[in-house]
Amino acid sequence: MAVNTHISQTAVDFQGLAELRRSSNKDGNDAETMRQVAGQFESLFINMMLKSMRQASLGDGMFDSSQSDMYRDIADQQLAMDLSSRGGLGLQEVILRQLTGNKVNKDSSPDLGSKSYSVDTIKTRPKLEIAQSTFSIKQVANTKPEAIENISKQMEMNFDSPESFIQKLWPMAKQAADKLGVAPEVILSQAALETGWGKHVINNADGQSSHNLFNIKADSRWQGESTTKGTVEYRDGVAVKEQAKFRSYDSYQQSFNDYVNFLQTQPRYQQALKETGDPDKFIEGLHKAGYATDPAYADKIKRIMRSDTLAQLSQSSRYS
Repeated sequence: MAVNTHISQTAVDFQGLAELRRSSNKDGNDAETMRQVAGQFESLFINMMLKSMRQASLGDGMFDSSQSDMYRDIADQQLAMDLSSRGGLGLQEVILRQLTGNKVNKDSSPDLGSKSYSVDTIKTRPKLEIAQSTFSIKQVANTKPEAIENISKQMEMNFDSPESFIQKLWPMAKQAADKLGVAPEVILSQAALETGWGKHVINNADGQSSHNLFNIKADSRWQGESTTKGTVEYRDGVAVKEQAKFRSYDSYQQSFNDYVNFLQTQPRYQQALKETGDPDKFIEGLHKAGYATDPAYADKIKRIMRSDTLAQLSQSSRYS
């Protein structure tokens, strides 16, 4: 049975991808389902274009905050979906040709609005120079139907709110917390501070996520992948912008695993690990041992730990 509606009508509808996966599993390569997959990929690509342009800003606005960033990101997601539903960049037909073995039934194409683009038109367009996009045109166009499941799972690991951040990471945080002997809320609070509730996880040079939830740097002891990013460090109490290498992982699970290993194998954190029964002392111990140079680092984490938002969400996740 074909899907009769678009994957997601609004940027705050989080059920679309799960519905698409169920339909794709049931109907196989149903033409309408595959068209919606192509449309979703194009929407994602447009959204990453907008994100890349935002990151190219020379500085933050006077009134910028994590809340304004969140609403701006939602607006960008909505804009990307609206553009895709009206023809977008014209990539949908190219992607669909690849997903369906170069067979596109033009008669079954939905109304894309007054302006649409043929494959020939796309070929004549200038090359898009986008340095930081999660999926390049080539990557999307070469995606095979059997890869849809994995890609949709990766897309669902995006964090649209503190609620989604906690719900999606809670099982991994619980596993890491058990190994350290600390409460999961403590680890999630630190990850929330480091990444802005998952909205600002560092990207690799190719635009793919580094999955680094704790902003652990890649020094000479690190043998894995890394990525370079601008960061703010405090030197003698003064904030200084620097370039630093950060560790890169294949998944958030690897990030949690390395966080545990990082603390347990570094001598300077051994005193903090003796205080895992007291969340405040544990965080203060990490800070004192040099985990971060921000003078207010421990206090910021403790404020998140004590927030009503974390308490309510972690409680629901604990019993879900």
